[in-house]
Amino acid sequence: MNITQEKIDDLNAVVKIKIAPEDYTEKVDKSIKEQAKKATLPGFRKGMVPAAHIKKMYGKSILVEEINNLLSETLNKHLTENKIEILGQPLPIMDDSKEFKWDSTDEFEFDYELGLAPAIEVDINSKVKFTQYNVKADEETLAGRIKNIRKSYGKMTNPEVSAEDDVLYAELAQLSADGSVFEDGITQTGSIRLDQVSDKKILKSLIGLKKDDVVELDVQKAFDKNEVIIAKLLNISEEDAKDLQSNFKVTVKNVNRLEEADLNQEFFDKLFGPGEVTDEAGFIAKITEEVESMFKQDAERKLQNDIYAKMIESIDMELPDAFLRKWLKATNEKLTEEELAEGYDDFAKNLKWTLIENKLIKAHSIEIKYEDVFKTAKERLDAQFRMYSPTPMPEDQLAQYTATFLKEKDNANRIFDEVKAIKVFEQIQSLATLEQEEIAYNKFVELK
Repeated sequence: MNITQEKIDDLNAVVKIKIAPEDYTEKVDKSIKEQAKKATLPGFRKGMVPAAHIKKMYGKSILVEEINNLLSETLNKHLTENKIEILGQPLPIMDDSKEFKWDSTDEFEFDYELGLAPAIEVDINSKVKFTQYNVKADEETLAGRIKNIRKSYGKMTNPEVSAEDDVLYAELAQLSADGSVFEDGITQTGSIRLDQVSDKKILKSLIGLKKDDVVELDVQKAFDKNEVIIAKLLNISEEDAKDLQSNFKVTVKNVNRLEEADLNQEFFDKLFGPGEVTDEAGFIAKITEEVESMFKQDAERKLQNDIYAKMIESIDMELPDAFLRKWLKATNEKLTEEELAEGYDDFAKNLKWTLIENKLIKAHSIEIKYEDVFKTAKERLDAQFRMYSPTPMPEDQLAQYTATFLKEKDNANRIFDEVKAIKVFEQIQSLATLEQEEIAYNKFVELK
């Protein structure tokens, strides 16, 4: 066996592997004998099929399989022993001039393209600066959150006249271009949430309506072409909702209003437990704390995004772009040239970040332990559950959900990658200078 590597440039190389009969004969013969012991063929007792018969029938396919195994082992060993860092996977170079007999006497030669990982320097010190935002709740955001919570615990009423944020329970009938009801068109009884109507003029036309009032509604304009909302309202597919052009006749059947819960002790106890909050000031303080805790996560994501962008921009790094494009096409047969062109820049940025991550993990001996993965997964699930109920889930039940969640390989890998990224971000933050800045949430949103 002979393996050589020819360096094309700093980012590309070709590996040549030559295999002689003495390299594979023993493996092929062993595989043939094993097949003979297992084979069940007409005219032979099980386990008594002659090896020569197996070789005659399956010798070529066995040879191909053993050569492929030998190539894979040899190539991986070469890369490992020589500490060669590659991007993607080695790509076989097709050469139509090479013809093999595949008769156990052949000498084989196979060539592979390699995309080499660039050598990079990641130097982070106190001269590298990032802004860390301390986001505070502005009045409008806080009022909106309080309103939503009070409605979640409120009661449903049926006022005579509709107002902003009400729900119109109505019959909708599809109209033709001349304004008449379209025969065999869409007819559906559903709920029109006025808080989802984005067009101000249309919203105004839906306020002040009573039972049996009739109005015409342009659903695409009303909901800003949101096919999810339109599909749910009309009970049609999102694809059909996207293409829908008709207006609808709306006949009001009822006006529904979710009244906000009173700020009393019963409400406070439902939210926070008996006696935890006793007045409106305490309630507002609690909600402010909850909201700003959520903002803290937004601020952390903003800091991480800024770190990501600055590191990608500031670290000098070239990639074997031609090889990587070829590799992406080879491993994604359905990938079109247009999709490749549109998505390659993002792919390259993420790959550069992975190289930066790996460099820092190695340089600072960063470890990712299972308990870190479990803790992060539990926090993510807890945050999801709190979106539907402010009351926290019991600790033992949350832990059980987390364990089940992590049994799914894709979930475990995703959380592992998240923990790895978090640890790398924390390492960068410990080395760089973080400049503190307090900012209201409505101003912070403008930064994104």
